Amino acid sequence: MARVSTQRNPVGSPDDRPAAALAPVVKATTTADMVVASIREAILAGRLQPGETLVERRLAEQLGVSKTPVREALIALSAAGLVTGSPNRGCTVREPDAEEIRQAYELRGLIEPWAVARTVRQAREEAVVAARAALDEADALLARADRRGTGRTGPDLAALSVANRRFHRALYAGCGNRLVVAQLDAGQDLAALGAVAVLWARRPSWRDEHAEHHEILAAARDGAADLAERLVRRHVRQSLQRME
Repeated sequence: MARVSTQRNPVGSPDDRPAAALAPVVKATTTADMVVASIREAILAGRLQPGETLVERRLAEQLGVSKTPVREALIALSAAGLVTGSPNRGCTVREPDAEEIRQAYELRGLIEPWAVARTVRQAREEAVVAARAALDEADALLARADRRGTGRTGPDLAALSVANRRFHRALYAGCGNRLVVAQLDAGQDLAALGAVAVLWARRPSWRDEHAEHHEILAAARDGAADLAERLVRRHVRQSLQRME
């Protein structure tokens, strides 16, 4: 007769380990995420001006949502540096000064060149496609200004700033490091907010920056990671020099 073992599995064996307390959740875009994206775009596009008070009820009505996701979005945007204050005390669109914008460019100069080169080395074709689309949009904005005879006074600077931000993000977001991307997102938001309000108001450098974007994209398209890294570093450094 076969002997039946009554020995228990040792403590810590797979059969004795407690079940996980929480089940994994499926990553999904929430209403709050969409509200954050909508308010961020409105701020960067200039539809919500620096210093403007953000009223939860009014934002909720315009977005067609309840006040709860708006409150969550304002907290997230405050953490990102685009909004100051808190939902309880009242929030306003941040008014960055030149020193804050300078620090944002310094942050970008330290890590964005590496991130773009890393994206290029990983042959992220979708990054080049997205950057090309953003640059095409900027091309169209500048061409429209030329046709209207406003090439010297400038195109729609708010729309150009948003297109430029999408261009940069397309090239650094594929680096594979979420912490780096989060830092650059915050720096890009502040730089984009300040470009229209401070930098371009003092020096209309958008055409120089646009030409530099074309050079960066050409290097990324050719898979020249080292060249792309150098061009991005020079591009950010020149923007910082224009600020100073």
